[in-house]
Amino acid sequence: MNEPLAERIRPKNLEDYISQQHLIGKKGVLTNLIKQGVIPSLILWGPPGIGKTTLANIIATESKRPFYTLSAISSGVKDVREIIEKAKKSGGLFTAKNPILFIDEIHRFSKSQQDSLLGAVEKGWVTLIGATTENPSFEVIPALLSRCQVYILNSFDKNDLITLLQRAAKKDELFSKKKIIFKETDALLQISGGDARKLLNIFELLVATEDEIEITNELVLKKVQKNTVRYDKTGEQHYDIISAFIKSIRGSDPNAAVYWLARMIEGGEDVKFIARRLVIAASEDIGNANPTALILATNTFQAVSVIGFPESRIILSQCAVYLANSPKSNASYVAINKAQDLVRQTGDLTIPLHLRNAPTKLMKDLGYGENYMYTHNSDNNFSLQEFLPDEISGTKIYEPGNNVRENKFRETLKNNWKNKYDY
Repeated sequence: MNEPLAERIRPKNLEDYISQQHLIGKKGVLTNLIKQGVIPSLILWGPPGIGKTTLANIIATESKRPFYTLSAISSGVKDVREIIEKAKKSGGLFTAKNPILFIDEIHRFSKSQQDSLLGAVEKGWVTLIGATTENPSFEVIPALLSRCQVYILNSFDKNDLITLLQRAAKKDELFSKKKIIFKETDALLQISGGDARKLLNIFELLVATEDEIEITNELVLKKVQKNTVRYDKTGEQHYDIISAFIKSIRGSDPNAAVYWLARMIEGGEDVKFIARRLVIAASEDIGNANPTALILATNTFQAVSVIGFPESRIILSQCAVYLANSPKSNASYVAINKAQDLVRQTGDLTIPLHLRNAPTKLMKDLGYGENYMYTHNSDNNFSLQEFLPDEISGTKIYEPGNNVRENKFRETLKNNWKNKYDY
């Protein structure tokens, strides 16, 4: 039997599907849609190895629809059009039973490839199910995304993964004949990084040639060599290295920042993923201490979106070095967190009348906009008036960082507001 273990025990129905109860539980949204026989085009978004492909197969089976599949890695516009023609001929035009077209890693489709799907989805020739590990808001064109429902699949927790291992040991035709004891599973779960497919592949490697085996952490680390060192852009290393990268920038160490950048580049990380994190860091960790950092990071994202490897590595390196060497401030980050907490605590406070818009006579008669002082008519373009709701008047939310630029902000705030905000 040459079929991999992950394929041999792949769930065939909703009852056997592990996790994602918010989607396929008794009251899950997809469960209800399947029962009603109405399946919209949808995007399944979540980390690798959590059953996106399996769920698409089950949806097709449970709803009794023809099922066609394409991989975004190996398919072009021609392949998309050919399979759409096949789907059209398989029946179900403009009915609830139109065929399902499943596209794995849809985020890898170019704009022209995604455009080629629009007509078929819009006219009901196919129901599209796309699977992606990337945020569809960034990777799926708006026209296509607007025609799809997006459902988020959560990572497997420890119990889910252990259940999967036990099922493989008990229900697989080959492994059920073996004596398998799970003494320790921590190393097995850690190396798999929450990826069920990877977990089952490692488990199969350990058990395949044994009739009796006791799974221990020592055995796993001994047999599965280098897995804890190798960069895996879809596993735990992905998150650990990007964390080290961002913390090196935050810590003003360009040497470490470029090293971790190189680790990601050598591991084949998506350049846009790296660039997005640089944009976040430019605002969260540098902010108004050097506003140019955000401009450079945004331009970096735009640049690497049109320039691939190897040249984009230079652009990323330039930005990483610049951010690491920039003065740091998280004042804006802290301010918005504090403001959101304040809103949650105080609710929808009344907007002062003088700040309200007054487009109609009735609103003006009610005092909307009355006594508002137009700042540009005042000396130094500043007028001392209230801008917060009365209940939280004088509440200081923004605390300038201790850097050259924001120290100037502090002096300006002191001069303008005197003692109101205690700057």
